[in-house]
Amino acid sequence: MDEIIARSNLYALLSRILLQELDTETLHTVKTDETVLEFFPHWNEWEKRLTTPDQQLLEEYLNPDFVNLSILHLVPYETFYTRADQMIETGGANPVTDMYSAYDFVVDYEVARVVSADHIGIELEFMHHLCEAQKKAMEENDTDAVKELMEIQHRFLNTHLLKWAPMYLINMKYESRTPLYYDAAETALEFILSDNEMLSGALQP
Repeated sequence: MDEIIARSNLYALLSRILLQELDTETLHTVKTDETVLEFFPHWNEWEKRLTTPDQQLLEEYLNPDFVNLSILHLVPYETFYTRADQMIETGGANPVTDMYSAYDFVVDYEVARVVSADHIGIELEFMHHLCEAQKKAMEENDTDAVKELMEIQHRFLNTHLLKWAPMYLINMKYESRTPLYYDAAETALEFILSDNEMLSGALQP
């Protein structure tokens, strides 16, 4: 049970960081949570994390970096990487929408402020959604549902996230101007690769 809780929490954290600018509440979490700081070593060591007032940290460093990485210079959408014309599919033909619908996952576009359902933050949030469903199935001792949900997670990683997110995250890592987003890119990349490896091993007959 500890493993599924940890996986779910990490997907949720990475989704939140990559989805939109930080607010003061999220900033407080990433500044003080010991588990987060373990995953974000450069951020943990960054002097400005402790010496700069929160609002200044957001306005002068973190939020401009987010805008640079997600809007101005890089494109965090799957279809940009997988379509030959590099156009973002914003309609119902987006390749992730069928899986979202099948597992009762609804994208709140007003909150997320994304133009398409295949944003990296949304895809990571969907993995969090699946992990939460797996956790519930485990609590109910529903072994068939647990296996099915792990298979769905494995399939989603291999048909969606792993086909494009590593390219985006590697670019994000080298374009980042703050340790927070450098570490977020590195952690997300390592995590989706290791999570896929874990699922592959667990699902072997």
